[in-house]
Amino acid sequence: MANKMEDRKVLSGSPRITKVSFFGRVSAVINQHVQQVFSSFSEIWKTPFATIMTICVLGLALSLPSVFHVLYKNAERVTGQWDGASEISLFLKKDISEPRVQVLINKLALYNDIDSVTYISRHQALEEFKEMSSFSKALNYLDENPLPAVLVVVPTKEAMNSAGSKLLVAKLEREQGIDLVRVDVDWIEKLQAILSLMVDIVISIAVLLLISVLLIVSNTIRLNILNQRDEIEVLKLVGATNSFIQLPYLYIGAWYGLLGGAVAWLLTFAMVTWLQSGVMSLMGLYQLQFKVSLLNFEEVAILLSVATVLAFIASYISVKQYLVKIEPK
Repeated sequence: MANKMEDRKVLSGSPRITKVSFFGRVSAVINQHVQQVFSSFSEIWKTPFATIMTICVLGLALSLPSVFHVLYKNAERVTGQWDGASEISLFLKKDISEPRVQVLINKLALYNDIDSVTYISRHQALEEFKEMSSFSKALNYLDENPLPAVLVVVPTKEAMNSAGSKLLVAKLEREQGIDLVRVDVDWIEKLQAILSLMVDIVISIAVLLLISVLLIVSNTIRLNILNQRDEIEVLKLVGATNSFIQLPYLYIGAWYGLLGGAVAWLLTFAMVTWLQSGVMSLMGLYQLQFKVSLLNFEEVAILLSVATVLAFIASYISVKQYLVKIEPK
């Protein structure tokens, strides 16, 4: 009987095993990650000079693709204005009557790929030529006006490209009363080829610089692992797993990427702002109203996200490569 009582006391004094709920485990994991995020941020500032140098190098590497993207985006806007200003000049035959001109204007207004038609009479054309040239006095001695009447056709946005312009010109050349159709399609093709080449260059440079970001972050994490080799060995001796040890290094890499992306955004903003006055002066020469477009909120978010993800991947590769090689002696 006494033995049974003793057994009961032993059982009642033994520790109880309590089950942790699913939400409790999830909360514990989240808390662990939050702590690692903040501790890893403070960890990188234990060596401030090296950290600042690494972040600046990452910012420079990321700023170049960002600046090229802004330049390309603004170049597209400029070419859009040039396309909008592109016009097709229809030189009419000299013997065409005014009623026939009006019939032709009404017919062209029905074209689906024509936005507007402006009529310039022979007298208006002569007056404009006098104003634009230095031969105004000599032109007064002419017996008759040598200039023909002109219809200035502005295509729709859908037709403001090389293929659309060629198709429209082919239709206009078949109209009666038109002596010559003049449009410079070659410059549109050359401009599109330049923009296409610019895209290829930007993509190539961006790929190379993003690879350099991977290498920089990977090498930085490798040095951190080697510098903390003794600490890692102690952690493994007390039973810490590789997944537990590698977590701070992953967040350190992510912090490097996020801060480098922020520096890249600041450098991009500074460089584009510095170039803005020169661009405005250049656009003024072409009589174009243009304002330089900077990175919007979505593009800044993409820049920071790409930088953070790339750095996280680089740190993951470095951790997987070097952490497993460290074993306690």
